[in-house]
Amino acid sequence: MDHRFSIAPMMEWTDRHCRFFHRLLTRRALLYTEMITTGAVLNGDRARLLAFDPAEHPLALQLGGSDPQALAQCARIAEDFGFDEVNLNVGCPSDRVQEGRFGACLMAEPALVGDCVAAMTGSVKLPVTVKCRIGIDEQDPEEALEALTHAVKRAGVAALIVHARKAWLGGLSPRENRDVPPLDYGRVHRLKAAHRGLPVVLNGGIVDLDQAAGHLERLDGVMMGRAAYQEPWRLIDVDPLLYGAPARYASPGAAAEALIPYLERELVRGSRLHAMTRHVLGLFRGIPGARAFRRHLATEAVKPGASARTFRDALALVVDMDAPMARIAAA
Repeated sequence: MDHRFSIAPMMEWTDRHCRFFHRLLTRRALLYTEMITTGAVLNGDRARLLAFDPAEHPLALQLGGSDPQALAQCARIAEDFGFDEVNLNVGCPSDRVQEGRFGACLMAEPALVGDCVAAMTGSVKLPVTVKCRIGIDEQDPEEALEALTHAVKRAGVAALIVHARKAWLGGLSPRENRDVPPLDYGRVHRLKAAHRGLPVVLNGGIVDLDQAAGHLERLDGVMMGRAAYQEPWRLIDVDPLLYGAPARYASPGAAAEALIPYLERELVRGSRLHAMTRHVLGLFRGIPGARAFRRHLATEAVKPGASARTFRDALALVVDMDAPMARIAAA
């Protein structure tokens, strides 16, 4: 798996419609599902939860759980469904996740995380990765991250993705945990220097591709989250800037036009237009007509009977759909 650039798993954002749209913008980025718990995979509507379009490859399934055998079973299911990687969430700070004994609270149990990874790597041929924090609460990040790294390395982890912030489980909300704890990129750089054979990917606070390229001089990969979702036009330059490959589409307008056949197909299958177009709202941010585009979709795409024509009407409000990327970035 190439972890040079990936788009973070984000709850209620990186669903299958979002991932298809992102794939139109970059052929090479590694995509991740939202976190799905082992209980949901084993007992829920598996066909719906794990559905994806073949165009989404390469695609990783992120799992939430702490029972090694349940995770191993879910990893086998992921392999059968055709995912390219399985990722264990050791970073989510929500109360619900803590109550289930998974997510960031597992930073306090590195041996258990190692057991989980070992169970998965022993069950599938897929690469198994871990996404974690640098520590939680009063932990020393130097000691906490090192302990977790040793545990998962011994278990055969394929890569470690590190959100370069602590998670404060006893005083901050999940939203505050994405912004309030200070970023410590130096800790992640030191981790890579100490474990040169382990692929290390940086997550947290990556806002543009120049910043990403700078970190790639010292790390194996970068993971972009909210910036990729809120300003998806940035993804058009991922392939040329980070992989030396041509962009799939030259402009946001061209990518938006390419999305229309997918909208039409999914509408026939019963998807609602708003469920798809809500992921596209930031595509034209910074160019004239972008606000009118967003407003039209926000008011019209939610209505019964909204169709691909609704999306086309929104596109018609953008003054220059084919504005060059440099102009959008400058705005």
